[in-house]
Amino acid sequence: LAGVDRRGSRPLEVSRGEIRFDDVSFAYGRKDGAPVLEHLSLELRPGERVGLVGRSGAGKSTLVHLLLRFHEPESGRILIDGQDIAGVTEESLRQHIAMVTQDTSLLHRSIRDNIRYGRPGATDDEVRDAAGRAQATEFIETLQDWHGRRGFDSHVGERGAKLSGGQKQRLALARVLLKDPQLVLFDEPTSALDAQSERHVKQAVRRLLAGRTSITVAHRLATVMDADRIIVMDHGTIAAEGNHAQLLKESALYADLCRKQGLILG
Repeated sequence: LAGVDRRGSRPLEVSRGEIRFDDVSFAYGRKDGAPVLEHLSLELRPGERVGLVGRSGAGKSTLVHLLLRFHEPESGRILIDGQDIAGVTEESLRQHIAMVTQDTSLLHRSIRDNIRYGRPGATDDEVRDAAGRAQATEFIETLQDWHGRRGFDSHVGERGAKLSGGQKQRLALARVLLKDPQLVLFDEPTSALDAQSERHVKQAVRRLLAGRTSITVAHRLATVMDADRIIVMDHGTIAAEGNHAQLLKESALYADLCRKQGLILG
């Protein structure tokens, strides 16, 4: 069962950051109808930046949820550095993987506490360093809450109500930088941002991904055009893979998606 460790589960050990989906099928327990993922095999090399694209319902988010063990595959295996994640403790799995989503969840506490949530034992200097690498220090130092607390001591309000979308995303990235995981998952982190905020977040993302294995679920293809490899999914299978230039030539589905988003003309 998802969320329950098997008897004898061991802590996950990550030294390289290789991820492998081995003949994975999944159908949310449905006995009829087409599976969401069907005999899917995919290998991510250590440090590789991979984008997942495709039409709605292609299975992109399901793939990520299986990697996080929100669900268990109905057949096949998912391995990290050769270890089947079904046989590792869920706590250790989550320690080695960080996820940044469109809707960042913030605590009604200080900026410092929200960043430190990524690694509770971090020092103030480490928190400040992570904020700097996430392009967040400049805006943090301008903040003042209703009690007069400033900067890293200022409180963000319920669910970060006092912050813009771009500011919340940079705090989320600071958390991940502080956590320092080998594996990073994104679910379209810039989709709801204005152009200036998107530029800041993309700069922070580039710093974050250096040397880490990452998967980015992308609804806006511009988000992953510079990925090492783009995986085009369709009806639970891999329809094509390659870099942006290759896929424009070799995948009609990818070219059509790009055309509909104004990335190519004609």
